[in-house]
Amino acid sequence: MKRVFSWQVLLGLSLIALSTLVYFIHYFIFRDAHHIFLYLIGDIAFVFIEVLLVTLVLHQLLHYREKKAMLNKLNMVIGAFFSEVGRELLKIFSDFDTESVKITQKLVITNESFEKEFLEICKSVKNHTYNIDSKRGDLENIKNFLKEKRQFLLNLLENPNLLEHESFTNLLWAVFHLTEELIHRRSLSELPETDYQHLAGDIKRAYHLLILEWLNYMKHLKANYPYLFSLAVRTNPFDIDASVEVR
Repeated sequence: MKRVFSWQVLLGLSLIALSTLVYFIHYFIFRDAHHIFLYLIGDIAFVFIEVLLVTLVLHQLLHYREKKAMLNKLNMVIGAFFSEVGRELLKIFSDFDTESVKITQKLVITNESFEKEFLEICKSVKNHTYNIDSKRGDLENIKNFLKEKRQFLLNLLENPNLLEHESFTNLLWAVFHLTEELIHRRSLSELPETDYQHLAGDIKRAYHLLILEWLNYMKHLKANYPYLFSLAVRTNPFDIDASVEVR
């Protein structure tokens, strides 16, 4: 670090010395100090505008493009998550929601109307009353499924680029927390009522985040990969009539 700093200081001093030398040569030839200071002050004044353009405008534009490119790459990771874990989890979680029929109807996505209805669907998901009953579904099934996918989830959490995608990171932590809660219980039958309520809260958190992330991922596919969006619609976990076969 000291070597780099010393090298930068030396370069800066050298450039200042060369600039001073050129100004001295200019004065020696033309003997016009007024002309030198006129342009010198004008150039110094423009430096502040240049700093504004480079650091605040151009830098932000480059940062935005870089972040957008990274998020597009992260959507590949999110796609792998839904193929491996997410889509099946949506089906499993919906079995625990006594009000699932109300939200399921909103999540039957069609190719034509999805873009127009996206904001309305997201609003419905956020306002939906997730009435989770942890005794209604098969806790052993979800435990075994998440236990089988535990290493896959850990591998995703080890990806440092996921820090750039806060909502997906929160989803992973919620799913991983539910996994740990279920795995640490030897038996999921005849638990205290308070424990069932606790598990219901964990399922609700993961389920809510999972639906929102699924919708955002579907929006990304619709905008950038129509052929993948078509497959996602035909394998929609909320559509009981969905068929992978093109009809």
